Amino acid sequence: MGNVLAQIDPTTITTAVVALVIGGALGATGAWAWARHLRLAWRREAERTGELARAEAEASAVRAQAEAERTVLTDRERLENELQSQHDEVRETKQRIAKREDQQDRRATKLDERDDQLDRRSEKLERRGDRLAKRETELTGLIDESMAELARISEMTLETAREELLRRAEIDGRDEAEATVRRIVEHAESEAKDKARELTLMAIQRYAGEHVAEVTTRVLTLPTDEMKGRVIGREGRNIRALEAATGVDLIIDDTPGVITISCFDKVRQTIAFEALTTLVEDGRIHPARIEEVVDKVKSEIDERIIQQGKDAAVEANVKNLHPKLIETMGRLGFRTSYGQNVLKHSIEVSFLSQLIADQLGLNGRIARRCGFLHDIGKALDHESEGSHTRLGLEIAKQYGEKEPTLNAIGGHHFDVPTTSPYTVIVSAADALSGARPGARRESLEHYIKRLDALQDIAKDHEGVKQAYAIQAGREVRVIVDAKQVTDDRAFAIARAIADRVSSEMTFPGEIKVTVLRETRVIEVAR
Repeated sequence: MGNVLAQIDPTTITTAVVALVIGGALGATGAWAWARHLRLAWRREAERTGELARAEAEASAVRAQAEAERTVLTDRERLENELQSQHDEVRETKQRIAKREDQQDRRATKLDERDDQLDRRSEKLERRGDRLAKRETELTGLIDESMAELARISEMTLETAREELLRRAEIDGRDEAEATVRRIVEHAESEAKDKARELTLMAIQRYAGEHVAEVTTRVLTLPTDEMKGRVIGREGRNIRALEAATGVDLIIDDTPGVITISCFDKVRQTIAFEALTTLVEDGRIHPARIEEVVDKVKSEIDERIIQQGKDAAVEANVKNLHPKLIETMGRLGFRTSYGQNVLKHSIEVSFLSQLIADQLGLNGRIARRCGFLHDIGKALDHESEGSHTRLGLEIAKQYGEKEPTLNAIGGHHFDVPTTSPYTVIVSAADALSGARPGARRESLEHYIKRLDALQDIAKDHEGVKQAYAIQAGREVRVIVDAKQVTDDRAFAIARAIADRVSSEMTFPGEIKVTVLRETRVIEVAR
């Protein structure tokens, strides 16, 4: 009640007091009327004051609620930031853990490889130990036999000694006979080598071929520099479409008026070159037109491949080939091996094989077929895993080729056992075609430097007396000092030379390392 009175307007109270005074003056009736009027005024004032209090309470409640909501939002943002920070830390921790796991996996792989190498070395050492133990046992047996022989001779009678002398003379005569046979065999081998050399030279003289090899890049000359911009297209869309459709790399640099097409696959390179030539001549260059021209050029190249295979088969005079084999051989026209066109090389090998077979009295037709198909796997080795000999053997067998063609395809690099003389003939013809001057692009200066480097690496080992690079650099013969180098050490030297050649030199194919160790005993009769 006190609070209500405190909130009443002082003017109202003053009015009430005046009313009481006037009421006293007017009498009881007037006083009652003024009192009633005063109560009504007080009631209205109390109601107004209550409404103001309620409004103020509601406003306070709204303000408190807004403040609470702001607090909740602030706490929520703080918690979300903290949670995001924790998520970032967890993600970084996971990445570090994954990186460490990868490092551990690589280390484990390297350790496994080292364990395998150690196991192989241990096996080699065990085998060498077994051989040494076997030799030691044999030596011990020989010593025991010698001691027993000396003991037996010391107790021998005259008759027994005579018989022993005759037996020894018989053994010596047998040794001389064997030496005579050996000399005869060596003489025959020498004559055979001379005869083989004569046949080879005759085959080479009777055949000569020309090779035209393309490099891995082709340059297209543009009529104007403005055409280069049209080839590139808006934001490079034309050049991207052309690269995607053909699978080549287009190199556009500051050189005016040219575009370089780079690709190791000669078929794709040719498709890109001819398609781009057509587009430049036509002038309409956009992605849809590019796809249309590329598809058309691909069809034309496929037809050209088949025709190229047919022409090669006719030139080599090889008949009854499966159409798939003809198509595969046609693809070799777009393949080079160390700068030598493989299809031309195959034709050349077929002719050389026939000439050698004819000189040896064998079937020239079979030799020609073997030589023509011997490298057919090189048309497939960029599409499938495996050596070209294995891939060629599989496709030839799949399309009906028989022995000895299969053995020549799979064994002309001696990857499989030789079962036919035609395989050896094809191997010789293959070496002749690849090693003759001009067949493969390699300058004489570079060739000489490679041979010198090969010999220098071989000589840079203790115990090596001489080293010779032979077979056009495909083999190095190393002669070691038998007094300084043991048989086991000779194996180690061969391995060390092969490792250095592999790591320090760049060469086509393989290089065979042959270490020779011999003991020469010389006596002078006077």
